[in-house]
Amino acid sequence: MTQNTELAQVEAQVEAHSASLKKELGVRDLALTQILFIIGLTWIGVAGKLGPSHVVMWLLAIVLFYLPMSAVVIYLNKLMPLEGGLYQWAKIGFNSTVGFLVAWNLWLYVIVFTSEIGLQAATYLSYALGPRAAWITSSNWFIALASAVILTLMAVAATIGLSVGKWVHNTGGVFMLIIFGILIGLPFIGLASGHLTEFHPFRTKLPEFSLLNLNLLGKMGFGALGGFEYIAILAGETRAPARAMRKSVFIAAPLIAIMFILGTATVVAYVPTNDIDLIGPMPQVLRAGFGPFGIAGPLVTIAILMTLAMRLGQVSVTFTAVTRLPMVAGWDRLLPPWFSQLHARYRTPVNSVAVVAVSSFCLSLLSLIGVGRAEAFQLLFNAGGIFYALTYLVMFSIPIFGLRSVTPRPPLWLRLASWSGLLMTLLYVTLSVFPIIKVASVGVFAFKVASLIVVMNLVGVGVLVAARRRSQRFEQGA
Repeated sequence: MTQNTELAQVEAQVEAHSASLKKELGVRDLALTQILFIIGLTWIGVAGKLGPSHVVMWLLAIVLFYLPMSAVVIYLNKLMPLEGGLYQWAKIGFNSTVGFLVAWNLWLYVIVFTSEIGLQAATYLSYALGPRAAWITSSNWFIALASAVILTLMAVAATIGLSVGKWVHNTGGVFMLIIFGILIGLPFIGLASGHLTEFHPFRTKLPEFSLLNLNLLGKMGFGALGGFEYIAILAGETRAPARAMRKSVFIAAPLIAIMFILGTATVVAYVPTNDIDLIGPMPQVLRAGFGPFGIAGPLVTIAILMTLAMRLGQVSVTFTAVTRLPMVAGWDRLLPPWFSQLHARYRTPVNSVAVVAVSSFCLSLLSLIGVGRAEAFQLLFNAGGIFYALTYLVMFSIPIFGLRSVTPRPPLWLRLASWSGLLMTLLYVTLSVFPIIKVASVGVFAFKVASLIVVMNLVGVGVLVAARRRSQRFEQGA
């Protein structure tokens, strides 16, 4: 593939900045991190709402979104294996404005995603400790304290860097494989012991055509299966990033698909559709499945605590990677150089780490004001997902509309795959302003989500305009 001179120059500039970063990641690290990052524990609960028709919906999501996403990510990362990942792809594929807004929405997504961790930690602990601990899920002070402690630990780990962080992520990936192995094996144990009368993991009942099912399809496509591009943010800290990313996708992709389908089948087998807990479906089904066994109590507690550890690992992945985005934006003078300053010993963007941690904690406090537990979670969940989805609209648009100065053009099959992913992501964005749980007012809920998306992107535009004016004054003064 031949590239024009401008592209080569941009890549050379980014690689020069990346030279000071430590190259800690290999294929194994990427594959385990992708399994950890993509397997969202809530999605087996969301898909479980479909009952026996979940298999057909998972297959549709895989064909229409998962496979196209994998192909586009491999193509773009091979062309531009640069620190900053999708930010760099958007900047080179379109322009610096699009690149900045992609980074801004990714940053907002992580702020929202990490702000949920106190609420989710309380939910998992309540399942692990049993009925006597049910109070902690409705205790605002406990949730706030949990958020503060966890985010502080995340900031410390991100500051030390991937020499430590990769082992946190690898351990989380191994835990994910173990827990899903237990989850997938649970119905067979139930059948053998007589506690489960039947189990049909591959029942292919056709789903009804409805707005709710379209909403769920979008969530099971982009929401559940998206994420392969995220680890590319750390390309500058990866050994042979183009080759490593491609191999890790080939390893992780089939495992993730199998885990989602069979994991959802276990939820459907043990929990009535209307009773599925969308915040903590994994501990819910483990307790339901192991409950009939007299010695299952301690085993369930251990499994639930491992699940909580996985969730913390997922937050660590998102937290660590997103702290690199202000750093690379600082390289391009789209943010003050303060964001690009590296720790003298660990060579990590310590100032960016602090900003992400403080912002996430502040949002976690705001989300607890004035709404119930489930509605607070759903509001954050929907808004964060839309921030992330907006970046995917750009990613899928790059092979279709971008890269005008690069020859040869992306092949036709890749552009068709990009259209499929683009339309699935649009479906997700359009329907995610509406909740899939009962709330006090659907209209007010949708207004809150849409307003948050618009206002925060306008703030991003303001930050970009201010940065450009500051850069112009700097150049004039020089």
